[in-house]
Amino acid sequence: MSEIEKITGSNPEAKSLDIKQQNIEQLKQLFPDVFTENKIDFEALKAVLGEEIDDSEERYNFTWNGKAKARQIAQTPSTGTLRPCKEESVDWDTTENLFIEGDNLEVLKLLQKSYHKRVKMIYIDPPYNTGKDFVYKDNFHDNIQNYLELTGQVDNEGNKLSTNSNTSGRYHSDWLSMMYPRLKLAKNLLAPDGVMYISIDETEVDNLKKICMELFGESAYVETIVVQRSANGMGSKLGFSTNHDYILVLQNTDGLDPFKGLSPNDAYLSKFVKEDKFGKYKVDGIFRKKGQGARREDSPNCFYPVYIDTNTGEVSLNSTSSSFEVYPKLPDGNDGRWIWSKSFAEPQLHRLKGSIKAGTIYVKDYLSSDVRVKPRSIFIDSKYLTDKATNEITGLFGKKIFSTPKPVGLIYDLIENTIGPEDIVLDFFAGSCTTGQALTEFNTEKEFNAKFILVQIPEEFNLKNEEGRNANDLCEQLGVKKNLCSLGIERLKRVNDFSGVKIFKLDETNIRPWDADFDNLELVLQQAAESIKANRSSEDVLYEIFLKYGYDLTTPVEIEVVNGKTVFVVGAGALIVCLDDEITGETVEGIAKLKEELDPETTQVVFKDAGFADSNVKTNAIQILKQAGIDDVKSI
Repeated sequence: MSEIEKITGSNPEAKSLDIKQQNIEQLKQLFPDVFTENKIDFEALKAVLGEEIDDSEERYNFTWNGKAKARQIAQTPSTGTLRPCKEESVDWDTTENLFIEGDNLEVLKLLQKSYHKRVKMIYIDPPYNTGKDFVYKDNFHDNIQNYLELTGQVDNEGNKLSTNSNTSGRYHSDWLSMMYPRLKLAKNLLAPDGVMYISIDETEVDNLKKICMELFGESAYVETIVVQRSANGMGSKLGFSTNHDYILVLQNTDGLDPFKGLSPNDAYLSKFVKEDKFGKYKVDGIFRKKGQGARREDSPNCFYPVYIDTNTGEVSLNSTSSSFEVYPKLPDGNDGRWIWSKSFAEPQLHRLKGSIKAGTIYVKDYLSSDVRVKPRSIFIDSKYLTDKATNEITGLFGKKIFSTPKPVGLIYDLIENTIGPEDIVLDFFAGSCTTGQALTEFNTEKEFNAKFILVQIPEEFNLKNEEGRNANDLCEQLGVKKNLCSLGIERLKRVNDFSGVKIFKLDETNIRPWDADFDNLELVLQQAAESIKANRSSEDVLYEIFLKYGYDLTTPVEIEVVNGKTVFVVGAGALIVCLDDEITGETVEGIAKLKEELDPETTQVVFKDAGFADSNVKTNAIQILKQAGIDDVKSI
């Protein structure tokens, strides 16, 4: 390398992950023989796959008007960035929680490199497509510009967020086209043992399941939870009063059990009414009565005699003069099987109890301190009701501002069933930030350090209803912007033991593009030497480098002053960034010394392309850093 490589629009570092190119590279590794002059020979691919291809016109498939565009949108990289907002954040230097204001489609694209397969749990509560809620109108060509228009950040002559009327001919299609690319991108972020929960109602539950089966695979489907919303019904249809929603549950990888169960509730604990010297217990059967695997021949080593003492009822595996033998018998009289083998049962005899009268063996199921209970597929509890959720937020703010938020208890239980102490939870339809509050309370209760990533568009309040007007007034009293993002962040700040949040906002790239035409050519030529846009800080650029290089947005950053220049040291020296002007050879030598002192396994260095004092310094920088073992040097 004789000169520093400048990152241009065509470089991988200039955009989010190119999913289409990634798929091609994976295909090339699997089937290199189907590529000719770096293009896919589809006939050769069909020959390799053989009978597994179904290209008949009558094959089963799920499609809608706009699906091809939705797929294309998902695979189009983003050139945007996330700008840090330190002033609005809480405990910026220590927190690992993230709140990102922006269109979740673009944000999901920008997170692809930094959080690929790292998120343990995703929960979303998207628009239900009831005809009253919003549908994001995605723009294939420039979704960043589209987002800025939608949120009133630039002059607006384009589409606004609008309700998706059920009189529209594309009523379901518009909703599916919105959800498809977001779910496709979200799947890439899920860890191998990750779980996704999606709240929905009957309007789109069937369509949602179909696109999830396509994107995740049929084996990923786990359950559709039915959640009671109210005690008395919240809406009415012909003959029925509706009082439930659904939660679709998907796991990312077939064959793994990602679920951890819930802490036992009072109903479960009430079953443990008996007690002996080993603790409280309930009584269960010790043999399988029915179903697959219940017969003797299914597990021969689980068929053996067990003896009950006729005087004491004690159980043993050896016959005595005062005992009688018992074998496992099915209701039809055939031989069954115990749930334990004889070798396993022997050290567990203290857990067995014999019924002299019934001639039956029972097992004492002791209540352990770490017992976990599988959640049932129907969630019925006062903590899941919408009224409960409304009261929770009213309690924080002193007035009713949302009529249909999700209850903290609902998200809390999903979190408890899924995550470990250091896991990441993502909610990219964050709304009023219920997920953030639930995770904060869960961390406090369990002494965990799990992190959240919340994404929300700065949606304005509906001033036609009381809750919207209350929310608007509250924001005015608090001196914050009158939108859902601001109020969600204020909610988080009021939660006990809140551990802070780093706030970022979606924006166009910090890097100035070559975008000249006849009318602005002179201005563009004048600015050509300056690669970074005006009014963008070094930290703005730093976090764009994070995203494009694939660094976690909470990666530790140390600031060093080297020969009077500010140098960002990221991840203990894995990345070193200097974006100052008038960089001299002494500054470059100081960076080389920093690398030697920190001794990371590898180091990447990024400068501002126009930041060097002269061309000689820029040329010599390569050799100086190479001598220090740094080969990856780029400029922007």
